[in-house]
Amino acid sequence: MIWRALRRSPLALAGFVLVVFFAGVAVGARWIALQDPLAQDLAHRLAGPSPSHPFGTDSLGRDIFSRVSYGARISVLSGVAVVAAATAFGIAAGTVAGWNGGWWDDVLMRLTDMFLAFPALILAMAISAILRPSLTNALLAIAITSWPAYGRLMRAQVLSLRARDYIEAARAQGATETTIIVRHLVPNAIAPLLVQATLDVGGIILTTAGLSFIGFGAQPPTPEWGVMVSEGRSFLMDQWWVSTFPALAILLLVLGFNLLGDAVRDVLDPRLRKMT
Repeated sequence: MIWRALRRSPLALAGFVLVVFFAGVAVGARWIALQDPLAQDLAHRLAGPSPSHPFGTDSLGRDIFSRVSYGARISVLSGVAVVAAATAFGIAAGTVAGWNGGWWDDVLMRLTDMFLAFPALILAMAISAILRPSLTNALLAIAITSWPAYGRLMRAQVLSLRARDYIEAARAQGATETTIIVRHLVPNAIAPLLVQATLDVGGIILTTAGLSFIGFGAQPPTPEWGVMVSEGRSFLMDQWWVSTFPALAILLLVLGFNLLGDAVRDVLDPRLRKMT
């Protein structure tokens, strides 16, 4: 079904191609990179794009093409890992709140309200600063600030599905609550969360790069795109390539996930399928 949606929409197909391209770069960075991304060559610092350095070099003479290639590994894995963690925790919390109700629902939903009361980026910055700025802590902070949306969405799905006929039929057949939740409830409630997750990957990648840019995420000399853009901002007027190429990589990868997320939404949302 997804392939049919891609064929119908050139933009969705373009998003798929971009995501596959960067995933390939992430997997093959070891072979694609021309040089060690951490190797310094001060004799050729801030050299412009050339056959030996297609994207030029930075202020320490490191090959930007190699650093962008290795940075794809960090960005793709970061986006997917954070969304997977936030979705998993949100599904668990939303299922418990929606299925059990009562004080479970009150406690978990007030907890999500507390997180949603703060701007996600500001809260992620605060958590990352408390834990000590690093890529791992930044990803943990983003995951902590991202799960409430999934929890609320899952709770709404559970509330709408738990009284359906097939759930009552499973109860009548003697199925345990765990069996009903695992086999019947979660599989039928998860589609909207998958759509939300696919659309959120691009935003997570952008947030990760933003935290690294301001010093709350990955730290130098890690070849992370946000760090690279930050390091090149002092040379933007004359040595434009230092920041431009990692910034373009961020733009294209986020655009790819956003376009692909639209295709997944078109496939999994029954209302949109009826309109096409």
